[in-house]
Amino acid sequence: MLATDSRAAVLAALAAIAPETDLNAIAPDRPLRDQVELDSIDWLNVIIGLCERLSIDIPESDYGRLTTLDSIVNYLAARQADRDRPRDRAAPAAALSELPCTCHLVRGTPVTVRPMRASDEELETGFVEHLSRESRYERFMVTVRELPQAKLRYLTDVDQVRHVALVATTERDGHESMIGVARYALDSPGTSCEFAIAIDDDWKGSGLAGILMLALMNVARVRGLRTMEGSVLAINSGMLKFMRQLGFRQQRDPMDAQTVRVVRAL
Repeated sequence: MLATDSRAAVLAALAAIAPETDLNAIAPDRPLRDQVELDSIDWLNVIIGLCERLSIDIPESDYGRLTTLDSIVNYLAARQADRDRPRDRAAPAAALSELPCTCHLVRGTPVTVRPMRASDEELETGFVEHLSRESRYERFMVTVRELPQAKLRYLTDVDQVRHVALVATTERDGHESMIGVARYALDSPGTSCEFAIAIDDDWKGSGLAGILMLALMNVARVRGLRTMEGSVLAINSGMLKFMRQLGFRQQRDPMDAQTVRVVRAL
């Protein structure tokens, strides 16, 4: 029964993202993305759709297991069975404290996604300095090249509970270099969160933003948050398109005509 439900969920998710696909023609034992035209954002949307349809979490570390239709169905059935298995009451609390530390190959380059550390001030400084003037304005809504020390400390010395931050790093000239960061902060009731994301200009369009946002959304979802929100400059058409692809609704900010509020249920 779980396998049947999983197969139906996969086909429904594909139909929603790639409605032109002939689902009956998909060979179950061949790589799915060789048969269905899906770019990186479309594939992330398929995964998000499966999480929502089946009420499960798919960690990024398991993406490599999602290849053929059969392997995806078997994986999802196992995840559902694991979700429904009775657990020790102490296990969920322990799981909530865990944050992802995963490895990815982006444009052929190894990239690590991990929690932000208080010791990352130097990496954060270098990251901000490497951003273009336009990117700094889109992220911080200011054009200064160097952040004040108090702001730098706020961005790096996070508790990973009410303020969660994930960074993407790679090796550059023999040293670890930050190339992206996504974060959220809880609202007062602790049921929703406000997110922010910044990507090094050289890595825009690489799929890194999708990897970071999906990881951040997974953390928020596992921790029981209901919605994720953010503010995007109205002139930032690329970011607004990206938000639509991730399923965020858009609405004008009544307090600021220059920004757009984006909201997504988790």
